[in-house]
Amino acid sequence: MTELRFTGLVRGGRLKIAAAAFLVALFYLPVWGMAADSAVILQYHRFGESDIPSTNVTLEQFEAHLEYLQSGGYTVLPVPHIVAALQAGQPLPDKAVGITIDDAITSVILEAWPRLRAAGFPFTLFVATDAVDQRQARIMSWDDIRTLVDAGVTIANHSSSHGHLWRESLTTARRDIEGAQARFQAELGFMPRLFAYPYGEYNLALHELIEELGFEVAFAQNSGVVSKDADFFAVPRFSLNEVYGDIKRFHLIINTLPIPVRDLTPADPILRRNPPHIGFTVDESLEDIDEIACYASNQGAVQLELLGARRVELRLSEPLQRGRNRINCTLPGPDHRWLWFGMQYLVP
Repeated sequence: MTELRFTGLVRGGRLKIAAAAFLVALFYLPVWGMAADSAVILQYHRFGESDIPSTNVTLEQFEAHLEYLQSGGYTVLPVPHIVAALQAGQPLPDKAVGITIDDAITSVILEAWPRLRAAGFPFTLFVATDAVDQRQARIMSWDDIRTLVDAGVTIANHSSSHGHLWRESLTTARRDIEGAQARFQAELGFMPRLFAYPYGEYNLALHELIEELGFEVAFAQNSGVVSKDADFFAVPRFSLNEVYGDIKRFHLIINTLPIPVRDLTPADPILRRNPPHIGFTVDESLEDIDEIACYASNQGAVQLELLGARRVELRLSEPLQRGRNRINCTLPGPDHRWLWFGMQYLVP
C-alpha cells in the first residue's frame, strides 16, 4: 500500500471530520474500488515480551500480521480517519483496518514502530500519563512520545492512573482524565480527542462523562467491527496476545463484518444481576439470523431464543465469573467472511 500521511489532521487525535473523510474517499477508494461502511480496529500492548504473555505478541506473530496486511488487499488507515469517515457517513475501502496500541510500553518504540514504519502503517498510541511521569519500568519517556508525534503517530488519552475508573466517583474520574489532558498539553502542546477506557471497563455514567468532556470517540475492549451505526463512545477492538495472536485467528478477525444490532440489554456493562438477561435486535438488512451463534467466557456455546423475527435472547446456563467476561456472536457472511458482534460485561 502507498503510504500517505495526513499529520495535520490527526495530530493528537484532533479530528477535522469533513476533511479527513474526504481524504479517505479521495485517496483510497480509487485504489481499491470497493466501498464499505465498517472497519476492523486492532488492539496491541507489548511486542516481544514473552514474560508477560497475556498482553504480548511475539515478534514472529507481529511480523506475520503485518505481512498478511500487506499482501491481502487491506487498507490500513489512521484510526481518526476511519472514525471521521464513519461519523460523516462517507465510504471506507473494503477491508479497512486501524491499529491501536495501549499503554506506551517501550517495546512499542523499540520493536513495533520500526516494523510499522517499514510497512507504511499508521497507528494510534493510548498513553496513561502517570506511568510516564513516574518513569515506570518498560514505559516510554515523554521524549520517546514526542519522537512518535513528530513521525505522525496519533497520541490518545488512556487516563492518568490506568485505574478502574467506573469504580470511582464521577468527580474522581473527571479529575483523573482531565489531569491526563493537562499533562498532554504541557508535554506535547495539545490535548487528545480520542480516549480508551483502561481495561475496556466503563459504566453508563463514565460513558456519558467521556462525551461531556469533549472527546470525539472512546474505545472499549469488546471484540467486534466498528460500523457507521456504532456507539462511538464504546468502539470495539479485537485484542491480540500470544494466545489469541496466531495467524489463523488473525485471518479470521481481519476479514470480519459487523452484525448490526440495536436495543442491547443490559445496556450497562457492569452487571448487577448474574446471570444477566442479554438480548439484542438484529437489523432488518440481515437474513438468516437463525444461524447466529453466541459464545460466553468459560461457558462455550450459549442457548439462543429468537423472539419474533429479529430479537435474539441469550439463555446462559450459569452465572458469569467475577471480573471481565466476553460474549461473542457470529454469523456466516458473504465471501467466506464472518459477521461479528461482541460484548464485554463485568461482574463486580
